[in-house]
Amino acid sequence: MKAKIRKIVVNIEETHREIGRDISPATRKAVAVAVIENPFAGVYQEDLTALMEIGAELGGLLGEKCVAALGIKPADAESYGKSAMVGENGELEHAAALLHPKLGAPLRSAVEKGAALVPSSKKMGSPGQVLDVPLGHKDAAYVRSHFDGIEVCLNDAPRANEIMVAVAVTDSGRPLPRVGGLGHSDAKGEDGLR
Repeated sequence: MKAKIRKIVVNIEETHREIGRDISPATRKAVAVAVIENPFAGVYQEDLTALMEIGAELGGLLGEKCVAALGIKPADAESYGKSAMVGENGELEHAAALLHPKLGAPLRSAVEKGAALVPSSKKMGSPGQVLDVPLGHKDAAYVRSHFDGIEVCLNDAPRANEIMVAVAVTDSGRPLPRVGGLGHSDAKGEDGLR
């Protein structure tokens, strides 16, 4: 593995009750976070290929960890998202290099298919800061019930020369969705939109 990983953390969030109503089955989200060394901390680097390659490694690794944490088959994943937080000696472009060119394809393999774009966010930060991971339906971006997100916060990351990279996967949409739009069961997943 090219990534120098300090730690990996996996969290699961289950919602069993919302506004006095039972949610059955519970809605579930998993988020897997890798804290890695930033190979370009403190220096300007024109060629960010090394981070792009690390992104490819992490997309599959973190996606598989989310699927395993949920205890589902890859095909049963319904939404996904990705995010990165760069420590103070890095730059926002380092997060972009990790997330965009190559992380998506291995994540799609981990959840089977994934016709829709993977929602993403990137930010600069310091230890203990919250990283938001946006979520969207993996095959049809117009499925509104799956517009969501999950937060992750590590008390010791990212350090100045590190990057936190997060991938989230769900087995359902939001609890009690009722804002209309295309439903999960109606999604065809052919064009990434519907």
